[in-house]
Amino acid sequence: MQIFGVDIGGSGIKGAPVDLDRGDLAQERLKVLTPHPATPGTVADGVKEVVDHFGWTGPVGITFPGVVTGGATVRTAANVDKSWIDTDARVLLGERLGGLPVTVINDADAAGVAEMQFGAGRDRQGTVIMLTFGTGIGSALFVDGVLVPNTELGHLELHGHDAEKRASSKAREDHDLSWEHWAHRVRAYLAHVEMLFSPELFIIGGGVSRKASKFLHYIEGIKAEIVPAQLQNNAGIVGAAMRAAKEA
Repeated sequence: MQIFGVDIGGSGIKGAPVDLDRGDLAQERLKVLTPHPATPGTVADGVKEVVDHFGWTGPVGITFPGVVTGGATVRTAANVDKSWIDTDARVLLGERLGGLPVTVINDADAAGVAEMQFGAGRDRQGTVIMLTFGTGIGSALFVDGVLVPNTELGHLELHGHDAEKRASSKAREDHDLSWEHWAHRVRAYLAHVEMLFSPELFIIGGGVSRKASKFLHYIEGIKAEIVPAQLQNNAGIVGAAMRAAKEA
């Protein structure tokens, strides 16, 4: 079975048909740059470009980098334009896609759902936290395999700032940090999250998951197991498609 997944991020909008039997992309994904400012209209145009590229005519699952309630309404917009807040994303994107059935889910929640089904969290019980490091830090919290949605742990305060302002992948690039220096910031963040939730497992996702060998060995003193995401930066696309299939 194939369903289309789209992952809206702070820097890129990427999507592809997903083979839900394998939990992998059925075709090579297409990525377009996220427009700036990332308003509802301009982002919807980017989503349409990605979906139209494949000539897709079925259900579409779409992630959003913020809190999404009821599979539709955007409540926060830290890394896109604030005009997204209170937008019915399901209606907006569905109309832009010519009436295709649309499902919207928080981006990290989508990535976590995919990792728990097909990746590093498969068959894991207890408390598992997926963290995606990109333009910001997304989070997905699972207890015995059940998602606690919209946790947004990237906005926990760390040294007087939103954690993602210090420890996101974008922060590493903006401040030209070495992998070791950045890993020390990530370690401080993980220690804070661990203190609050005592997880058995951290799954590290986002684009940096492809480069785990450059930084994971610097993160010491965390009791939880720490592993890179197996689906890497495609997890959001896969999870979005999974949610769309569930609601189709």
